[in-house]
Amino acid sequence: MMSQRENMLRAIRFERPERIPMIFWINPSCYHHYPPGALDDLAESHPVLFPWYQRAKTPFAVPAAPPPPPEPYVDPWGITLASPEEGIAPVAVKHPLANWEDFDRYAPPPLPELKDEEKARPNLAAENRTQALAAGRLIQHGLPHGHTFLRLCDLRGYEALICDMADDEPRLWRLIEMVEAHNAALVQCALQRGAELVSYPEDLGMQVGPMLSPTHLRTYIKPSYTRLMKLARDAGCIIHMHSDGDIRSLADDLVDSGVQVLNLQDLVNGIDWIRTRFKGKLCIDLDIDRQTVTRFGSPKDVDDLIRTEVETLGSREGGLMMIYGMYPGIPLENAKALMDALEKYAVHFA
Repeated sequence: MMSQRENMLRAIRFERPERIPMIFWINPSCYHHYPPGALDDLAESHPVLFPWYQRAKTPFAVPAAPPPPPEPYVDPWGITLASPEEGIAPVAVKHPLANWEDFDRYAPPPLPELKDEEKARPNLAAENRTQALAAGRLIQHGLPHGHTFLRLCDLRGYEALICDMADDEPRLWRLIEMVEAHNAALVQCALQRGAELVSYPEDLGMQVGPMLSPTHLRTYIKPSYTRLMKLARDAGCIIHMHSDGDIRSLADDLVDSGVQVLNLQDLVNGIDWIRTRFKGKLCIDLDIDRQTVTRFGSPKDVDDLIRTEVETLGSREGGLMMIYGMYPGIPLENAKALMDALEKYAVHFA
């Protein structure tokens, strides 16, 4: 069997992988919502998806009542964040630059740099790559989710940011430069660590349509994306981008920025549209539905969905990867059916 590393590289490069790379990710909040041991049983019974899984010695105890929401906190950017539940990504509830009058006094966090123990290793990248090669894995690093557009939203507020773009607010350019400098330092750290794939995760779509117009993306966001991705592409890295939502009107510009692997949602964008636009042209990292079929369908519906997506978007040459994120509310029987289907159809073209 090919290593995970070789198989993934072959899928990305259209070099006939042994199987379709499949990922099933369980959000930590799930452990508060399902019976004790249920998720462990699923993981243990699907070794292809969870090859390194080990059941905890102390079983996870589901509380009698859901734990209280985590307390709001202020991040290094001065953004006040709050989450409805442990494990669920927080959202901004207070924006440090809601008023531009505060901009001249605003101080961003220090530029990221390697840890002291990493600085003490002069051959850090080579050592990391040697270890990764021996373990059969790919070194993957990336920017935090919401690194540019969503960071600007959190700093200014969504409506205020869109108005800034419409008004061509001159201070917005200075803020973009500030955010980009931070992200560029993170990319440089990834390269120093020997990254082979660098990810740029950022949600740009809504349920219908994008969060910003294609014109505003091209004017304010795409130039920054292009420069940040060029840093990694010039170093020989694979460029991966994730974006939730309907991004059909933005997709061409994202690819033009340098994206080589695009992680986008299946049913929101449409399987046939994805096939027409991207099949055979770049690697599709398909984000599997969490809203309709896997939540409300039958196990057979789940199996049918995965088979249809594999047959529509996949090929023996490669160019397809798939990922599913499990959140509370998905019936356990559907989670099992999805795991079964991912393992079964991973070798559909073998």
